[in-house]
Amino acid sequence: MPGFLLHANAIVMCAHGGQAQPLMPFPRVTVSGNPIATMASPHIVTGCPFVPTGGNGPCVTAQWLVGATRILAGGMPVLLQSSVATCVPTATPLNVILTQTRASGL
Repeated sequence: MPGFLLHANAIVMCAHGGQAQPLMPFPRVTVSGNPIATMASPHIVTGCPFVPTGGNGPCVTAQWLVGATRILAGGMPVLLQSSVATCVPTATPLNVILTQTRASGL
């Protein structure tokens, strides 16, 4: 699916409201002055308020499952606004709230 490219300062949150940031953005390609994010780097989730009674929370990291099909950086698919990720250990999705709106991909 088409969408805008994610960068290091895009607002990405877990389903519970925790903030997610790429562990290692790709510094050789920038959009809006920020390095882009690729599928190679997991996102670290901070501030997730989810405390389940079963003991499997809160969200700590997120692994991307779907990225761009036609745009690669360093041999890895870049992340788009429409990319899909799953948080660990809760298995809930990440939500892209806000990103740059100048560069898009497929």
